[in-house]
Amino acid sequence: GVYYTVETDAQSGQRLANAKLIPSRGAWLEFETSAKRILSVKIDRKRKLPVSVLIRTIDEPGLLPGDHDNPAFAKFFAAQKRLDDEGTAAAEKARDAARRECEKVLGTDDRVLAFFEGVDIEGDLAYLTATLGRREGGRNNDPCENKHEALLELYRKIRPGDPPTHENARSLVNQLFFNPRRYDLGRVGRHKLNKRLALADATDQRWLRPIDLIELTRELINVNLNRSGTDDIDHLGNRRVRAVGELIQQQFRIGLVRMERVVRERMTITDPAEATPSALINIRPVVAAMKEFFGGSQLSQFMDQTNPLAELTHKRRLSALGPGGLSRDRAGFDVRDVHQSHYGRICPIETPEGPNIGLIGSLATYGRLNDFGFIETPYRRVISEMASDDPKLVGQEIREDVADVDGNVVAAAGTVVDKKLATSLKKAGLRVPVRAVVADEVIYLTADEEDRFVVGQANTRVGEDGRVLDERVEVRIKEEFKLVSPHEIDFLDVSPKQMVSVAASLIPFLEHDDANRALMGSNMQRQAVPLVRPEAPLVGTGMEGRTAIDSGHVLVAEGDGEVIEASGTQVIVRYDDKNLGEHRIPLIKFQRSNQGTCLNQRPLVFRGERVRANQPLVDSSSTQGGELALGQNVLCAFMSWEGYNFEDAIIISENLVREDKFTSIHIEKHEIEARDTKLGAEEITRDIPNVGEEALANLDEEGIIRIGAEVREGDILVGKITPKGETELTPEEKL
Repeated sequence: GVYYTVETDAQSGQRLANAKLIPSRGAWLEFETSAKRILSVKIDRKRKLPVSVLIRTIDEPGLLPGDHDNPAFAKFFAAQKRLDDEGTAAAEKARDAARRECEKVLGTDDRVLAFFEGVDIEGDLAYLTATLGRREGGRNNDPCENKHEALLELYRKIRPGDPPTHENARSLVNQLFFNPRRYDLGRVGRHKLNKRLALADATDQRWLRPIDLIELTRELINVNLNRSGTDDIDHLGNRRVRAVGELIQQQFRIGLVRMERVVRERMTITDPAEATPSALINIRPVVAAMKEFFGGSQLSQFMDQTNPLAELTHKRRLSALGPGGLSRDRAGFDVRDVHQSHYGRICPIETPEGPNIGLIGSLATYGRLNDFGFIETPYRRVISEMASDDPKLVGQEIREDVADVDGNVVAAAGTVVDKKLATSLKKAGLRVPVRAVVADEVIYLTADEEDRFVVGQANTRVGEDGRVLDERVEVRIKEEFKLVSPHEIDFLDVSPKQMVSVAASLIPFLEHDDANRALMGSNMQRQAVPLVRPEAPLVGTGMEGRTAIDSGHVLVAEGDGEVIEASGTQVIVRYDDKNLGEHRIPLIKFQRSNQGTCLNQRPLVFRGERVRANQPLVDSSSTQGGELALGQNVLCAFMSWEGYNFEDAIIISENLVREDKFTSIHIEKHEIEARDTKLGAEEITRDIPNVGEEALANLDEEGIIRIGAEVREGDILVGKITPKGETELTPEEKL
């Protein structure tokens, strides 16, 4: 998309606007304003040239309102009509020839100034006049007179070593901006560009059009003149989430481009008569690109499986790092800071404490992504005005006197609308101001959409009929907090926990916590290992059940039914609904997780038991009764005890140990290889020299530890002997 920023000139104190047009693929355009009011542009960070040169190169017949009546363009429009009718190569050739003839008339000073009529100010302060160089002392800034000269000038600036020809220059401009293979704004880029420049058309056109660059420059002048605002790059309206599909698509494209290169090379050396698809196409570059992404990308991570919460949080993580993102060394304070647009989208609490603070976040509880990758959050609509034909008007209380066109009061303030009054209001066809009422509908808004509305807090008192009971309501308008009347509200939050992440929402009485300690708490919950006897919290927040189910560790019934079998290995449920039929759930038993913790599922139901829809059927290693159980309910005392609990030391009772309250199972996997060396093969055996029989007691005849043997630190698990030479090998021989 396009982003405008402003800096202040140190000497003159003048407001200087800059703009960046960033495509998904292709050349970046960077627009700048100098202290002398000259507008310049850099194409792909190459040398600077006046904006007027770029505008001249993209000038086309038909861009100005009077072009169709201009005799100079008559031949071009006739050729264009013939091409539209016939669509032949000859017609296209004639159209291109007619366009070339127009180039002496296109891109003149008068046409450039006409594009910005009504935007640029008159006289010495005019930006375009300064850029064109129309001042005393001649034209020293923009040396061009028309499109023909501008194309050559642009070519000289971008390709300084090459001799400029007219064909090469035109081809370069087309390749840079108007070729879909080389330049792609992306769906999001086109959407943002249209939104920022108020363009309603060409929503599917992913490359640039001349009108885009003209409107972009017009807006740059408006920003310079303080008629238009700038863009905050840290606002979530300007930051989007690139989901895994998009990242894979990018890698796949790289693989296909490499494959295309191989195919083209083979086509040049292969006889066309003998060429077959299998001989030309080699899929290895595509496979290699995919393997590179899944095996080596910074964003392809080993899942954190310490407990169900750790797994769920890892899947909901948002990162500003990785390819195409920031690096933690260059990221400043502004990028890491909490922004007002994060409300309900990114959790302000849950973020790492180290160098990644603020760069890695967590999706808020109710946040979701829209089609463009922007994060949305839900709100309840508040209605303070209704159409007279709205059936929901009956039963509402009128807020202000409703008068007809003659000024006669049809309904007085405070009246509750009945069917009779609703009919008379419908006949009058009036908009009816009603006392603020919260509608049933929930609407998801992106950050830039939300900025236009007044949003009230979730704990605003609402009656059973949906009416707002408070006389004054605390609201947010962008980053400001105010108290307003209920009828001024547009939306209400859906829940007080919508601003925080899942991990933060599991902390009871979060509002009484210091923010720094809450950050530590939400991060440390993920480090809790599954216990032998999980225990659900006595003091919870109500999110424990939902979190356990959404993590995928607790399985629930799909409908009403009966349990046919419930054993340690599987649960079978026969549902009343014939479409659901019979469902078999195999249980995970004592499996190792990525972090070495123990994954184990247990049935929660018995054979013959009736179950309801969404009833938990299976418990996991960190859940009890279908609720997340990360710790134990223990009695704590804040007191000193003879100095044994100095600073961060704690004392625990013998009961906690005896009852296995904090006992956990960890599963480690140890691998050993028997290799062939220069001196002979290594051997796995029970016959180990200089080791007593007692140390080998638990090994079988193969030299491997027996299943079920209890081992302690230092015990032998596998016996392996390696051939050893008579002499000590030199370092070179070892290599």
